[in-house]
Amino acid sequence: MKTHTTTHTENLVRLSRIEGQVKGVKRMIGDGEYCIGIVNQIQAARSALQSISKKILEKHLKHCVANALEQRDEADIDQKLEEIMAVIKRMGK
Repeated sequence: MKTHTTTHTENLVRLSRIEGQVKGVKRMIGDGEYCIGIVNQIQAARSALQSISKKILEKHLKHCVANALEQRDEADIDQKLEEIMAVIKRMGK
């Protein structure tokens, strides 16, 4: 379970950086900075969030889904697959 804790700890650090980026965007808007600069910062924050999302999904597949498969729990496997499909559909939008 150490991987789980380490992954979440690392993601919290990344989220703190993103929080700083978003505060920076808010400041930029408040200061009336150049629109393209603001859009670039928003895109950087979105990209960083996507990166964290992918890391968490990968962890979920390697640990939670793998565990359901090992346990041969058909109901849990079906639930996990439905969740993953829903997430993949949302990511494609």
